Amino acid sequence: MIKRIVPLGFDSFGVRSMATFVETDDTKILIDPGVALAPSRYGLEPHPMEWQRLDETWALIKQYAEDSEVLVVTHYHYDHHDPDYPELYNRKTVFIKNPVQNINRSQKERAAFFLELIKGLPKKLEIADGGNFQLGRTIVNFSKAVCHGTNPRLGYVIEVSIKSNGEKFLHTSDVEGPSLADQIKFILEEKPNILFVDGPMAYMLGYRYSFKSLEITNKNLVKAIKETDAHTIVLDHHFLRDLNYKTRIKPVYEEAEKRGVKVTTAAEFSGRKIEMLEALRKELYAKYDEKGFKAKRRPLKDE
Repeated sequence: MIKRIVPLGFDSFGVRSMATFVETDDTKILIDPGVALAPSRYGLEPHPMEWQRLDETWALIKQYAEDSEVLVVTHYHYDHHDPDYPELYNRKTVFIKNPVQNINRSQKERAAFFLELIKGLPKKLEIADGGNFQLGRTIVNFSKAVCHGTNPRLGYVIEVSIKSNGEKFLHTSDVEGPSLADQIKFILEEKPNILFVDGPMAYMLGYRYSFKSLEITNKNLVKAIKETDAHTIVLDHHFLRDLNYKTRIKPVYEEAEKRGVKVTTAAEFSGRKIEMLEALRKELYAKYDEKGFKAKRRPLKDE
């Protein structure tokens, strides 16, 4: 069975991440061991509170990585992997997004750099795209490469499904929706009980994320509620950068309520309060000075 699902870093926690730990009867898996901050939001650099949360989250991710037997890298953006800590992958089974196929130039370069750094460290290194793997009694299925968002501009990601003793968990990685047919297809085929989704990029609605994509996303999420075995759907990551996120997916909440499905954030799933620090960056600067925060600023990489 799936014994534990632990969100480690999500935007509803105050950082950019989808790091998630999953423990089954016979293995421990960490999906996307990375965390980042937006270099700029509203023309402002991260507030010291965000730096502190980044440090806290990374410390937690490293702790769980040490305890994990399997690490998954769904793509090569820095909020999903961190090349500065190759030792994280030492003696682990590592599943990675294909580093040379269905990948844009930026991620291809990052993948090559990352793989050179971890060379010789993993116990086993597997290209995961479209594959399924048996780990004891746990089955891990991966989607074929799907777009990071609504088009290939930002590259591709792989979705992850973990099944143990009839229970199934699915992590979409950065689908920003899902608004594309192949993104939702994997979800409908796998029929998870618990679904973690990178929701629509509504904070850029109208210029980098279209109203049409939002409409399709709503229809696809309603379809997931109707056609899968999901009792819990966690919507987070890009979605929780929009202070008005709840108004964006009204049809989804309505359908979920009718069918007794819980639609929530990673913070609420974890029993903690929602802290949208990036989306509240202007308010943080207005309310708090920089004293009392232990974290130090350092250069930030783009996602």
